[in-house]
Amino acid sequence: MYMVVVNEFGGSDQLDIIERDTPTPTGAQVLVRLTSIGMNHAELMQRRGAYRLTSGDPPFTPGLEGGGAVEAVGDAVSQFKPGDRVILGLHATRRATGGEGSYRSHFLTDENQLVRAPDCLPDEQLGAVWLPYLTAWGCLVWRQDVQPGQTVLLPAASSSVALAASQLLRDLGCQTIGTTSSPDKLERLAEMPEAMYDHLVVTRDRPWWKDVKQITGGRGCEVIFDPVAAGDFLNSEVRLLAPGGTLWVYGLLGEVGAVDVTPLIRLDAAIRGWVLGHIADDALPDGYAYVLDRLADGRFKLPVAGTHKLRDVRAAHEAMERGAHIGKLLLLP
Repeated sequence: MYMVVVNEFGGSDQLDIIERDTPTPTGAQVLVRLTSIGMNHAELMQRRGAYRLTSGDPPFTPGLEGGGAVEAVGDAVSQFKPGDRVILGLHATRRATGGEGSYRSHFLTDENQLVRAPDCLPDEQLGAVWLPYLTAWGCLVWRQDVQPGQTVLLPAASSSVALAASQLLRDLGCQTIGTTSSPDKLERLAEMPEAMYDHLVVTRDRPWWKDVKQITGGRGCEVIFDPVAAGDFLNSEVRLLAPGGTLWVYGLLGEVGAVDVTPLIRLDAAIRGWVLGHIADDALPDGYAYVLDRLADGRFKLPVAGTHKLRDVRAAHEAMERGAHIGKLLLLP
């Protein structure tokens, strides 16, 4: 087997491929031959040293998602057999539970950390559904309990999480407003069937918040689901909250800046933080079923922006950092 290792915190040049003996599963362990690995900005942050809670110190293998086919099982495994198609469970790669990063050709884990994959998902997408769809489901459904008719603002509309959220919110009967800094991306998003936005707004070099106010009839948004959370942009978002609204921050893609929280008092509104790991263990089966059922019946469709060979991981990281893509980037071992 082979895996990616981050030698030191830094740029893509710190990513190397190393060979290792393929492990043999024992007891309740399952060896999965990965066919796809979802890429996420979190792995760029791991590589740079900004996400140590999930990576630890170098050397380490990055990666939060993966899926593939069972290659071998331990003698105590009862749920899976060789050839079964599976998705790594949400906690399989968490170091707190003894997990390892998923940037590797084979992944060894306990059988209770695997989810059986539906037939509708092609092999190259098995490892790329949890981060977009469960991030959205966990925050907007499980924690926020969004209701039909509510308006939700989705910044970074070209990201896989925002696209997944647009599909989820369409399914729930909410109104969605996507924002992007790129006019070119707006045109491409408008043509994508996977981008289920009711409205799209360009934010670069213009008073974009006026468009949102007009769309909402001056009321604002009941929910904002934001991975940017930066300075002037965040200040504008705070003022776009409807009375009693909530701004959920699930990423820090922008530059840190001062924020005037005064409108929160007037609006009886709130800013809250969200990470995927906040989903309670007893809620995970509901989340898995919610996402997989809708992928199976076609209500959800994973928007794939492109694929890279795992051995070309440096080029893959550089492509993600350029940010020209729309949707999910995949690594294929």
